[in-house]
Amino acid sequence: MIWVVGFIILLFGFVVFRGAPYVPSRRKYIERAFTELYPLSKKDVLVDVGSGDGIVLRIAAEHGAKAIGLELNPALVGISRWLSRGNANVEVRLVDFWLKPIPDDTTIVYGFMVTRDIEKIEKKMQQETNRLGRPVRFMTYGSELIEHTPDAELVGYHLYTFNPLQSDEA
Repeated sequence: MIWVVGFIILLFGFVVFRGAPYVPSRRKYIERAFTELYPLSKKDVLVDVGSGDGIVLRIAAEHGAKAIGLELNPALVGISRWLSRGNANVEVRLVDFWLKPIPDDTTIVYGFMVTRDIEKIEKKMQQETNRLGRPVRFMTYGSELIEHTPDAELVGYHLYTFNPLQSDEA
């Protein structure tokens, strides 16, 4: 039994070195963000970076969006897939966001950010927007971005638009 507990601690601890710690999101705040800050629709494809237990994905799907979770912790991938079972608009992938491109049809990326990753996420989002050649929205809960001014804010949530840069700007 002790080895199981040790494995779980190791699993969750490892993820903290690559991304944000697992902090469960609260439904009422996510609902407000997806109705007041950025109203999701069937036209949207939301990518949740570090999707945890998948609550953001399930709420996005309730609003009609296709929701793709990118999670590094295999235990949370399993939990999220189980809680989201039967929902055709939710997909959870065991993947390191920093190493893979976002899906080409992504319209908005959601992430709980820790301060140490702010510059890294800004760079990644700009690279992905340049690659896609079109604007992509980014909603963060927690820390604000440094190089971008939010389009809108709501109770700890910040919404940004990343626009592709010309090749001499990139």
